[in-house]
Amino acid sequence: MPVNVIESLTVKRLEILDPQGNADEGLLPPLPEEEIMRMYELLVLSRAFDERALSLQREGRIGTYPSILGQEASQVGSALAIARGDRVFPSFRETGVQIALGYPIHLLLQYWGGDERGLRTPDGLNIFPICVSVGTHLPHAVGAALAARIRREQCAVIAYFGDGATSKGDFHEGFNMAGVFGLPVVFICQNNQWAISVPVERQTAAGTLARKAWAYGFEGVQVDGNDVFAVYRATSEALAKARQGGGPTFIECHTYRVADHTTADDASRYRSAAEVAEWRKRDPLLRLRLFMERKGLWTEEDEKNAWQRARTTVDDAVKEAESAPPPEPEELFQYARATLSPRQQRQLKEIAERGVRNAE
Repeated sequence: MPVNVIESLTVKRLEILDPQGNADEGLLPPLPEEEIMRMYELLVLSRAFDERALSLQREGRIGTYPSILGQEASQVGSALAIARGDRVFPSFRETGVQIALGYPIHLLLQYWGGDERGLRTPDGLNIFPICVSVGTHLPHAVGAALAARIRREQCAVIAYFGDGATSKGDFHEGFNMAGVFGLPVVFICQNNQWAISVPVERQTAAGTLARKAWAYGFEGVQVDGNDVFAVYRATSEALAKARQGGGPTFIECHTYRVADHTTADDASRYRSAAEVAEWRKRDPLLRLRLFMERKGLWTEEDEKNAWQRARTTVDDAVKEAESAPPPEPEELFQYARATLSPRQQRQLKEIAERGVRNAE
């Protein structure tokens, strides 16, 4: 019986910068030298923040924290492609994205220290609150893209998530709606190989996560997630396509979570030290530094100064975060509902009558 092929797909992978710092010059994005150096300094700042946050958690000064070690290129590279008017929906492991976009570092520390005021995004930054629930923000991002379409706004929406989110219903619901309506949204999955202790091969039989986009009628691509140039180029092109009415794109950043899932995890119980050591050789900071040194853009003195600036910036943010006065009890009610329930109104009145204050 003859068989006709009615549809086929091809998943492309983009690689520009290898672990030794060698680049495919024909694929390099057109970035001025100053922007490349700024890109590296943001990678350094993101890692410096990550190192300090881990120390603060161990000292009991912030709560449970999810490290971004090894994933900095996926975050900084994609963030630098985002335009000011675009909307950003982060999950809980996008500290590098927020830092690269200019989110105040002291507010990030306040949030991870348990102060919800840290999620009060400053005016001018279209960054939505961190979503800890896995994948539940993807339909929200799609809704924002639909709103932008209805309002005829020339912007794109970008949503971040991990490989674990691709196993959730929210992922499929969001992808389906984005595809059906051809919405201006870019989905970025940081496939760091582990959904806590579940390896990616136990989550899906698909050869790549990127191919999942094709089932919903739009393009999926894979990039080397430790290659900041590849991530930047893929994201720039996808966002430009979205803003111009070309519909959604799914970018799978193939990377690795070098640290534990969070500070409440012990990854040594489910993965080998050899696996981690192998991925450390693909360090995203090292490969960009080697590239810049070959181009004569970077020296040992530059490296020393960059780390000193980054650590000073983080130290100053720690001081600012820890010197912030605690919230007043009334603030618990401010954003709970548009109109407080009778019970909440009674509670708020009781606080006012008792004169409850943090000083007490």
